[in-house]
Amino acid sequence: MTNTINSIAASAVNTVAAGQNDHISALKFITCGSVDDGKSTLIGRLLVDSKAVLQDHLAGVQRQGETDLALLTDGLSAEREQGITIDVAYRYFATEERKFIIGDAPGHEQYTRNMVTAASSADAAVVLVDATKLDWKNAQLALLPQTRRHSLLAHLLRVHSLVFAVNKLDAVEDPQLAFQHIGAALAQFAQDAGIQVAATVPVSALKGWNVVDRHSGWCGYEGPSLLQILELLPNTPADTGLPLAVPVQWVEKFSSSSDTSQGRRVFWGRVAAGNVQPGTPVQIFPSGQRASVAQVLDHARRPLGVDAGQSAGIVLDREVDVSRGDWIMAAPTEAAAAEDDFDTPAAVPAWPGQREITATVAWMDDEPLVAGRVYWALHGHRWVKVKVRRVVHRLDINTLAEEDATQLEPNAIGHVELLLQEPLPAAPFARSRVLGSLILVDTASHKTAGAVLVNAPAPKA
Repeated sequence: MTNTINSIAASAVNTVAAGQNDHISALKFITCGSVDDGKSTLIGRLLVDSKAVLQDHLAGVQRQGETDLALLTDGLSAEREQGITIDVAYRYFATEERKFIIGDAPGHEQYTRNMVTAASSADAAVVLVDATKLDWKNAQLALLPQTRRHSLLAHLLRVHSLVFAVNKLDAVEDPQLAFQHIGAALAQFAQDAGIQVAATVPVSALKGWNVVDRHSGWCGYEGPSLLQILELLPNTPADTGLPLAVPVQWVEKFSSSSDTSQGRRVFWGRVAAGNVQPGTPVQIFPSGQRASVAQVLDHARRPLGVDAGQSAGIVLDREVDVSRGDWIMAAPTEAAAAEDDFDTPAAVPAWPGQREITATVAWMDDEPLVAGRVYWALHGHRWVKVKVRRVVHRLDINTLAEEDATQLEPNAIGHVELLLQEPLPAAPFARSRVLGSLILVDTASHKTAGAVLVNAPAPKA
């Protein structure tokens, strides 16, 4: 028993140590899991024990002489009335080693859409598991559906690091046995789902054990505390090794900084892939016009090259028609000529436009997703109409099996085929996090209906 748990701890140390020198900027992470697993209390404990809470703020969350740590993040009146987290609450704190941005994601199934929103930009996810809700004496125990759902969603959204925190072990009779059985169940689930886990750590958010300070030997665990693990996790690497792609967010028509823009328009946007340097040949999507980059401005208007993940202002060497929603992309490369037409090599776009795609969808609307429905799709800053051609299957979060389906119910995850009104430079999400993601919006209510992760071009009907 002890050897098994210590091997989990050793794995945690080795995994996080591998990323020890990779992080530079603040780590953005979310806490997620089922309702009342202790997510808000855990964040409160992190803030209090790392001395990131002012005394007057701490005094404001006193209830009958006791400090209610959950109230440090549950700020909405409805959250305090119902005792649950509804919206994502962000908090900031820092240690001597690192800065952090925490997102407290709701655990209730009804608010899964808010969890997806938080996870889409997170570097790491801490999935809390409430030991008191599980049949921890059973070596073949079943995990809660929201634990599985949130872990799968974090994996699908390419959250770079996932940490399981087994909470409330102080409230069970045999915490060491409970951690062993729950840890084994989590490891088996992660293996079946193809999820790489950075660490599994036993914690007590209420008492503060293994949250900020190590509680050595508790549950047979000798690894680092949760905060020590978070300090070592790497940031999500930017897609710098891919061809250039920049969604145009704003067109500065008459720049006041004529010394840097040369009197031409400046096209601003966050670089989605690759890097942009002066002299880079580019092509505008969807017009197909070509140009070269004359100058690149960073967020402070300094003439510098800019990598993926950073904002850039691009000045082209000639005036071309570019509007908000267009893409500035790497120019097509010349492919080898066909045998029967060797004099005219074909130009291959770095990011070809797609009108038919297959995708994984996390469905968040109250109305089910069915074939034939039309939605607005947002890709970068470009809006297009999209029609659901076919629902391929639905993922059973308990068995991880792909089931035949004709619709996706609220909070379901499944695969669909989509037909776009006009082409988009959509790439597989596994290749590019930005080019491979879309948001579906209901055309009548204008509510976010689904998060779309592109898999590949769809087969021809």
